[in-house]
Amino acid sequence: MVSMIGMVVDITERKLAEEALSSISQKLIEAQEQERARIARELHDDIGQRLALLAMGCDQIEQIAPSLPAEVLNRIRELQKQSKALSADVQTMSRALHPPKLEYLGLVAAMSSICNEFGDHQRVEIDFRSHDVSAPLPPEISLCLIRVLQEALQNAAKHSGVRHMEVELRGTPDEIQLSVRDLGKGFDLNAAMQGRGLGLTSMHERVRLLNGTVLIQSKPMGGTTVEVRVPVRFRADSQCAAG
Repeated sequence: MVSMIGMVVDITERKLAEEALSSISQKLIEAQEQERARIARELHDDIGQRLALLAMGCDQIEQIAPSLPAEVLNRIRELQKQSKALSADVQTMSRALHPPKLEYLGLVAAMSSICNEFGDHQRVEIDFRSHDVSAPLPPEISLCLIRVLQEALQNAAKHSGVRHMEVELRGTPDEIQLSVRDLGKGFDLNAAMQGRGLGLTSMHERVRLLNGTVLIQSKPMGGTTVEVRVPVRFRADSQCAAG
């Protein structure tokens, strides 16, 4: 009898500890997202605007002083070109930190935009497809899938050695599924999980908090596939409103 009581206490304490860790993980992720949003706003509203003004200033100098030596004018044009390129990079960083299309246009449009921008920036081809993702998803699910996509694309671009990737987003009545595939070099999953990087760990933790699953299949020279499944439970009142 004493052994049974001790077992119950041990299980209860373990469950409480797991719930506490889960709560801490969720709060850390929420804090991270708030900080991403703050930095994205500063990049867009402050740094981006100042770079735009710098480019305009270079253009004005060229217009009001066309008689400057050719060497000086060429240098001004080069500075203008660099400031415009830097401004574009800052805007891309801002959108990656806090995708505005996710809030206004939904998950499919946001993912399509991320794939296009990432492909242009990294000079890779990304084939994005979506199926049956029509109903608005809870924001925490959409944001989770966006972060998983970004991490998977970064890993593929960095390690795969190929210039083509496939991304598929699929909806079912019970869950939303995301897969990211490449046919590149692959990697040792156990070594990657034990390394210093937090990308894969963060990916797993985000999905776990939503009661989802992450399956990563990879082997040397055999490509990599990241598959994520997250359950979707629509409220009864929202389903009635949709009908």
